[in-house]
Amino acid sequence: MATCKIKVGDNVRVIAGKDKGREGKVISIDHKNGRVVVEGINMLTKHNKSNPQNPNGGIIHVEGKIDISNVMVLKDGKPTRVGFEVRDGKKVRIAKRDGSVIS
Repeated sequence: MATCKIKVGDNVRVIAGKDKGREGKVISIDHKNGRVVVEGINMLTKHNKSNPQNPNGGIIHVEGKIDISNVMVLKDGKPTRVGFEVRDGKKVRIAKRDGSVIS
């Protein structure tokens, strides 16, 4: 797979699917399968049996993975495509919208 243009901690907007238009922070990335987990997006319901850590068991809600192609990085609150450039001898991510460096 090509270089991943999204990193953990980026703020992203979902551009396709049931959560289209919602925004959140990237929690984790599965590089092998090209999927990301975004905070508060694609919430799934899990039924847990009781165990020593959780004696009552119950139903919990967790974030599910979504395809990396369904999210765009936000720069100054606006979605942008991401490119790479070499600046001062270092490879940096840049926002295609305005050419500024994405931290």
